[in-house]
Parts: sequence; structure tokens; C-alpha cells
Amino acid sequence: MQLHHRFIDVAKKMGDKLAINDRSTDRQVTYSRALIATLILSRIFKKFDKGFIGIMIPTSAGCALTNIGILMSGRTPVMINYSTGAEANCKYAQQKCDFKTIITSRALLEKIDCPHVKGMVYIEDIMEGITGAQKVKAALISKLPAAAIKKTITCGEPDDNVVILFTSGSEKDPKAVQLTHKNIWSNIVSLTELYQLNEKDVFLGTLPFFHVFGLTANLWAPLFHGMTIVSYANPLDFKTVCDIIREEKPNLMVGTPSFFWGYLRKSEQGDFDSLRLALCGADKCPDALRARFLKKHDITLYEAYGATETSPGISGNAVGANKPGSVGKPFPGVQVRIENYETGEECAIGERGKILVKGDMVMKGYFDDFEETSMHIRRGWYDTGDMGHLDEDGFLWHVGRLKRFVKIGGEMVSLVKVEITLEQLLPEGAQCCVVEIPDAIKGAKIVAAVTAEIDERKTLKNMAKELPKISLPKSFMLLEELPKMGSGKIDFRTITQIAREKYAKPE
Repeated sequence: MQLHHRFIDVAKKMGDKLAINDRSTDRQVTYSRALIATLILSRIFKKFDKGFIGIMIPTSAGCALTNIGILMSGRTPVMINYSTGAEANCKYAQQKCDFKTIITSRALLEKIDCPHVKGMVYIEDIMEGITGAQKVKAALISKLPAAAIKKTITCGEPDDNVVILFTSGSEKDPKAVQLTHKNIWSNIVSLTELYQLNEKDVFLGTLPFFHVFGLTANLWAPLFHGMTIVSYANPLDFKTVCDIIREEKPNLMVGTPSFFWGYLRKSEQGDFDSLRLALCGADKCPDALRARFLKKHDITLYEAYGATETSPGISGNAVGANKPGSVGKPFPGVQVRIENYETGEECAIGERGKILVKGDMVMKGYFDDFEETSMHIRRGWYDTGDMGHLDEDGFLWHVGRLKRFVKIGGEMVSLVKVEITLEQLLPEGAQCCVVEIPDAIKGAKIVAAVTAEIDERKTLKNMAKELPKISLPKSFMLLEELPKMGSGKIDFRTITQIAREKYAKPE
């Protein structure tokens, strides 16, 4: 059940089949060549300190092979977010997990204007230093039977960490999530059963591997089955991604709502004809996005739900089992319990409460943080911090994080529900985010950030048809675009800070 062992088995079976078509570097790597490369890298990484090794490399063949090579060396990769605050994220990861070495790229640091951080080792130098003797030795080992190859690398156990990932930090400081081989393996098995994943699939891989959605869906799931990955490092390069889909014809694609909005705007009819599955996750999929994607491309966006702590998949819609607006049925092997957030009792069908989940996909815990781990995992149940309900057909309806409910005048108001109502009234392509800021009289007030000019009076009048007066925004804030995390999720912390600076002070 170790993922790097599975890779060896698959690589031996697939041989000269294309494993990674890296469109960022125009590099094509077969499974045989990938196996040789990881064997070389594993011996290099064995010279580094034991324990953790950081990785800060964009989505690419190089990042994929580095991940596997680190595991083969008996170390654990720590994935570092390079999209925002790369220098600070490197130092935070090193301090939090107590390690030194970070594998990164000079080209990346130059592109994102990040200075050298003590402990950085450059992948360019590693590749340049590989000798002919190292290549020959790895090639000879790669010809051995899979069982013999495994004896030349570090084995490990299913409950060993396969990665350290950091939570998004969209609400508070990131936590270091320990995911094991068993966690991600079980999630891939669940995804496979629901979406019929197989070796004939071609997976578009654009999501960053420092985000669990990208790591599981765009790296380990394809390699687990022997698929071809078509990778591209920048999911925000919307037009290029659409061109790649048209040219390479992948049939599987996952993304966040903000990314799919971009692809919708920049795509031409026919660009997505090869897709059999387009899966939307990480944030709530707006009804308008679903409708416009279906109208333009005749493709259904299936919404799924997960968390970093659950490897990530919890539930998902699929062909023949799709309720738009819901986040689908729990994946095979995943248990979901809806619990009253005050009494702790299990909720009835249709009754809203906290979403708790149980299964082999639940993390080992937060690294070096027993208190946070014990607060979130009790008797095997992981408390997602989200609110929702199960309907009579077993579909899960996610209504937002508990922290995205605010008490105003003694009433609990769902900021997500306010967003859903507002987004229906916005111009095409516009986005919104609703946050709360302190209010001296009622304790809190609602501010809505929008990315397009609106008639505020008319908008409030229409919102009042769906929402009680207490749920209506007190102010609208025009932003050119909504701040996003590297994963594509909306950065609530930044938007809240902007709103506080703009409106919290007395006028």
C-alpha cells in the first residue's frame, strides 16, 4: 500500500507508455524513463538529512519525479506554496517541521522574485551533476523485476507519512497536515470506483501539488493507474490551458470554480469535446458557472467536496448520481455524520449541522500539534468545521464553514447563502465574496465584495426577496478581482482585512 511501490509496479508494466507530457517544458517522460529518473534521484536524496525534505517546484515532470524520489530515499516531502509569499512559506515550513533542505528551481525563484533561502538546493544543479555512471546503474536496476527493485529503495509502511501539506491559511495560520500512504491510496480507490478511472485515461494536470486536490488528482491517481498526465504549471494561463486541451485531448480534468470561470471566458466551442469528466472542487461551484459551461460546451461540471485533512475526497456528484447544488454522495468507504453543533447529537435527515467524516482517508493528524489534532479528530471522526445536511437520497449539501456563519442580532446568518443569492444578480463573469466585520451596535455587519459595478439599491431590493433583512449586506465593496490562494480558493482573510480597513472605522 506504499505509493512509491505502486509506482514501480505500474512503471514496470507500462514500460514505454508516456507517463508525463510536460507542456511547460516540452518534455515527454515515459514510465521506463520515469523509473530510471526516480532511482537516480533517490540515491542523491539519501545524502541529505533524514526526515523531511521540502519541495517548491511548479507542477511538472520534475516535481512529480522529485516527489517519488524523495519517498524512495526514505524521506518525506513537504510541499511548499510558491504562489504567495514563497520566502515566508519556506521559512514557516522549515520552522514548523524542523528541516533544512528545500528542493527548488532557480527559474522559479527568478520568476516569482523570491530570494535564496538557507537550505535551498536547486534542481538544475542536481540534474547537471548526474553522471553517466549513475544513469547506467539506475538503468540496470530498472531492468530488474519489481520485487527486486523495491529491495534497493526504502520500503516504509502504509501508515508512514507520504507528504506534509499545509492548510490553505485562508482563515488563520496554516497547519501541517500529515497524510499517509494509506490515506491517499484509499482515496484513490474511492475515486476510481465512482469515476471509473483506468489506465486508458489521459489526465490534465494543472493544479499545484502543494494543494491536496492537485497532489491526489493530478499526480498520484494518474500514476496509480498508469495514465498519461498532460501537465502545465500555470492554471491561471486560461487561454493556453484551453489550447492544450484542444491539442492533447485529455478526457479527465479537475479544477476550482475560479479556474473554470477563466476557462469558460477564454475557450472556444469544441475545446473541451474530449472530456468525459470535469470535476469542480475546493470552493462552492456557482449555479451560473454550471449553467454557462453546459450551454457553451455541453459539458456538465460535477461538484465534489473534500479537505486537506481527508486526502481530499469526501463526496462527489457523478454521471447518473448528480444533484446540482449538492456536493454529491459520500465516496465509497467514507462515512458522513451530521451533528448538532450545540448538543453533539446526530441530526435528522434534512437537518443542518456540523459535517463529520470517518474513513481511511482521514489524516494521521497535524504535525507536532496534539491540541489541534485532538480538537478535530475524536473517536476516528474528523470534524470538518463545515456545516451541511444529508437529504433523503443520501446527497450531502454543504452550506459553508461554521466560521462562515455570523450571529447578528441573535440570529445565525449564513454568509454562503448571502453569496449564492447575490451571485445570481451579478453580470456575467462577475464574482462575489461576503465577509463580516465588527459592528459596535449589532456585533457584526455584512460586507459584500464584488468584481463588477452594480446598482446597489436594486440589488438589495432583489436580494430582499430571498433573504431576511438581517442577512442583507450593509456595504458593497468593488474589487478588480477577488484575492485567491495558490490553490484557487478565495482568500477570505485578505478580503476581510480589506473590508475592515475600509469600513470598520467610524465615518
